[in-house]
Amino acid sequence: MEKLKSATGDWVVVCDGRKALILENIGDALVPNLHTREVKEHPVPSTHEQGSDVPGRKFASVGGSRSAVEQTDWHHQVEDAFLRGLGAELDQAVMTGKTRHIVLVAPPHALGVLRHVFPGRLRAAIKAEIAHDYVNLPVGEIEKRLFG
Repeated sequence: MEKLKSATGDWVVVCDGRKALILENIGDALVPNLHTREVKEHPVPSTHEQGSDVPGRKFASVGGSRSAVEQTDWHHQVEDAFLRGLGAELDQAVMTGKTRHIVLVAPPHALGVLRHVFPGRLRAAIKAEIAHDYVNLPVGEIEKRLFG
């Protein structure tokens, strides 16, 4: 695997559906130095606090058969909304010139959600997508794992 490079001013965004670390490289491409720019946390309430009823049932139009309807996964909906909001904020940062390039580190599900909301200019700013869950690691460890 080729070594990841990040220039001065590039952002490294490490996130999942509940938390996002926006880190900025204040070093250079040879010796990166990640500095925490912003931490965003979004608590996800337990399912019983979000849902209000048991899963529904469907009845066949002919006969007496019934079948259960799968319960809505409230956790995924809240986490996906957090990721969509993060994508909009990153797009705004690229559009206003706060950063030119972004390295995105997230678990596969989060990467999938983010890819669906990225407009063209944000896609062009993404230097790399790394499918790992590093959001709970200290910044020094994230830097070590990404840049060696």
